[in-house]
Amino acid sequence: MREVISINVGQAGCQIGNSCWELYTKEHGIQKDGFLQEGLSKPKGGEEGFGTFFHETGNGKYVPRALYVDLEPNVIDEVRTGEYKDLFHPEQLISGTEDAANNYAKGYYTTGREFTDEVSDRIRKLADQCDGLQGFLFTHSLGGGTGSGLGSLILESLSEEFGKKSKLEFAVYPAPQVSSSVVEPYNTVLSTHSTLEHADVTFMVDNEAIYDMCKKNLDIPRPDFKNLNNLIAQVVSSVTASLRFDGSLNVDLNEFQTNLVPYPRIHFPLVSYSPIISKSRAHHESNSVMEMTNACFEPGNQMVKCDPRLGKYMSTCLLYRGDVTNREVQTAVTNVKARSTVQLVDWCPTGFKIGICYQPPTATPDSQLADVKRALCMLSNTTAIAEAWKRIDKKFDLMYSKRAFVHWYVGEGMEEGEFAEAREDLAALERDYIEVGSDAYGAEDEMVDDAM
Repeated sequence: MREVISINVGQAGCQIGNSCWELYTKEHGIQKDGFLQEGLSKPKGGEEGFGTFFHETGNGKYVPRALYVDLEPNVIDEVRTGEYKDLFHPEQLISGTEDAANNYAKGYYTTGREFTDEVSDRIRKLADQCDGLQGFLFTHSLGGGTGSGLGSLILESLSEEFGKKSKLEFAVYPAPQVSSSVVEPYNTVLSTHSTLEHADVTFMVDNEAIYDMCKKNLDIPRPDFKNLNNLIAQVVSSVTASLRFDGSLNVDLNEFQTNLVPYPRIHFPLVSYSPIISKSRAHHESNSVMEMTNACFEPGNQMVKCDPRLGKYMSTCLLYRGDVTNREVQTAVTNVKARSTVQLVDWCPTGFKIGICYQPPTATPDSQLADVKRALCMLSNTTAIAEAWKRIDKKFDLMYSKRAFVHWYVGEGMEEGEFAEAREDLAALERDYIEVGSDAYGAEDEMVDDAM
């Protein structure tokens, strides 16, 4: 068994969690109350598959291996009273009474600290139920208070207790134009600084990029968070599909790390997904393997706003689902490598990892996504994502030069020096990306020197 524990922190994390569990239950044929749909003797995906995310109890109920944590009760109360209230174990829903007020320091130093023991205790219980725990899937936002502050705390305690296990996080990154709070740059820089060492792979998604996808491809005039989260859920599902369903090339969580992260700090792959088509357009699209693969290299299908044509790819993981053959994939990859817009770094000539899972994607009833026979989720580590860091650092500098809002953080017991330290760390991260992209030049210079 290869179990994965999902941890959803803060409002964004919990709402993404809701969409994910709705999708997993549909994929495995489990009803809202945790029992199997009529006519199924065992969940889809076989004995091994559903055990990745669900724990079977004595009376045949399937309980998610999940933990919801939020400092204020609203979002988790929706789960407690919502359609899926019977699915989750009440102990797995942890909420407080006072939120973190968009303040990283409040989530990390004061209000959030009170929850760490309870959260560690629950995680330990969930881990004890596993035969071979493979890792953790962590969803949170970097801009909010709970997601960034308490999220960092929980990730730190995870790496102390479960150091060898994979920790994959899906982090909602502040969008370039749209902002839900003015102090997002502070929270993002501080939480990235504290989680750089503790998360193994961080998949960033930004609301604006997904918002544009919903508007353009799904014909939703005013997408809401549910629409955005349905798309994120498809990606999370694709990342874990090969653990749960059969396929010719299976990828497990450790392999993402091995294949996508060339250096420990450079662990922020860009996520693309295709096809994103509405039900009305589905019949007019052929949706071939070649088309899907090409689409994933286009900026319009990415979940973070940045231009991949300006950067170089270090490694790419292509996760296909549905009726896809190895030959079609090989042809598509050869075709992509020949394109001038897709540049690979000189020191990593191959750079493509393929996963094929036979289970086609499932669209949830209220999502606008069309039911398709095949889909592709692409995770690529590209130097272009440094653009996103540059943007947030610039906003951070504008505010921090005037020391705006800093007193709110210091008032919660944080030292001002931490701001400067975190900012330096991110400046170093930006430099790392530049160096990795231009490593080849360094090697050429050395060769010239040797020749002389």
